[in-house]
Amino acid sequence: MTTPDPWWTLELEGKPDFDMAMQRIYAWYSCEIIDRAPVRFVAHNAAFNLGGTEGRRSPEEQKKRWYEVERRVDEFARSIEGKRFHGETFPMFDPNLGPDVYASFYGAELTFGEVTSWSHPVIHEWDDMAKLKLDMQNEYFKKVEELMACAIERCPGKFLVGYTDLHPGEDCAMAWRGSERFCMDLYDYPEQARQLIEIAYADFHTIFDHFDAILKAARLPSMCWIGLPSFGKFHVPSCDFSAMISPQHFAEFSLPVLQREVKPMTHNVYHVDGSGVARHLDHILALPEINGIQWVQEMGDDRPIMQWVPLIKKIQAAGKGVIVDLQVGELEAFLDAVTPEGIFLWVGTEDEDEQLAIIKRLEKWR
Repeated sequence: MTTPDPWWTLELEGKPDFDMAMQRIYAWYSCEIIDRAPVRFVAHNAAFNLGGTEGRRSPEEQKKRWYEVERRVDEFARSIEGKRFHGETFPMFDPNLGPDVYASFYGAELTFGEVTSWSHPVIHEWDDMAKLKLDMQNEYFKKVEELMACAIERCPGKFLVGYTDLHPGEDCAMAWRGSERFCMDLYDYPEQARQLIEIAYADFHTIFDHFDAILKAARLPSMCWIGLPSFGKFHVPSCDFSAMISPQHFAEFSLPVLQREVKPMTHNVYHVDGSGVARHLDHILALPEINGIQWVQEMGDDRPIMQWVPLIKKIQAAGKGVIVDLQVGELEAFLDAVTPEGIFLWVGTEDEDEQLAIIKRLEKWR
C-alpha cells in the first residue's frame, strides 16, 4: 500500500500497533488487503453507557447527566486503563448527544433518556421553515464543543476523540417535521418537503468542517461513532428515514443531497440500518465516493448473519468494502461462505485470548 498524504503516527498506550492498523484500514477503504482482513472487537449494538445503573430518572436529571462533561470523559478514560486494543479496534471518546443533535443546532429541543435522546418537531406549518437558522452558539452545539475540548485535553497518549453523529438531509427534516407527517409530505407537499431537505443539508459542510478542524488542530484523525479513523475527512452518510420510502422516492428526494454530501469527503462509509434501507443499495453502491457499507442487520429473525451472505457478496461485487457484525459462533461458517476482499469484521468479544485467536484465524483466511 502506498502511504497517502497526509499520514502521521500516534503513540497510544493501549494501541502500540496503531500505524499497522491504520494501513489495514486504508487498504480496506480501497477494497484491498495487506496481510489479512481488518477486524474490530466491538459489536455494533453494544449499549452506549453514560455511567450509573439507577432506575428511572426525570428528563431534567437525564439531561444533567448527559451534560456532565468531566465525569463522562473521566469515566471513559478509566474504562480503558490497562486495556489492550487488538486488531483494528481504536480507543475513542465519542462526544455523543444523540442522533438528532444536528437538528438541535437549528432550535429543535432534545429530550434525554438513559442511552439516547430524541428531538421534538418544530415545523408545524410550512411558514415555520423561515425560522430555521444554524446557531453555533446554542447549548447543544456548545456542549459538543465542550465534550471534545475536555476529551482532547485528556487524550494524548491514551485515546482518540471523535466528532458527534451528524444526520443532515432527510433524517434532519424528519426530526423537524415528525416521521409520519414527513412521510405524507413526500406525497402531499413534495416541493415543500424538498425545500426542507435542502435547508437541512445547506450548512452540513460548515458544521462538519468546524468539528473536523478541532480534531485536526489537535493532530487527531477524523472519526466518529463508527470508530474508523482517516487522516482526511471521514463521514458516515446515512438516511434511516429511507427505510420508510420507496426506491423511487429515494432517487427523487435522498440521492441529490447524498451526492453533494459525500463529494468533498476523503472517506465515506454508508450506514445501512436494516433491510428497509438496504432496498436502496443499488443507488448507494453506484456512488463512486462511497468506500464501504456498514451493514446492520436488525434484531430477532434478522440476526443470523448467513442469510445476508448474498447481500454481502453483492456489495463485494460492486467493489465496495462491507462491515459485517458477527457473533463469535458465526465466524467459521461465514469465513467459509465468502472471500476476504472488502470484508471488515466486527466481533463483539472482550475476551483477549479469543480476540488473538480470531486474528490468527483471519491470517489464514484466503
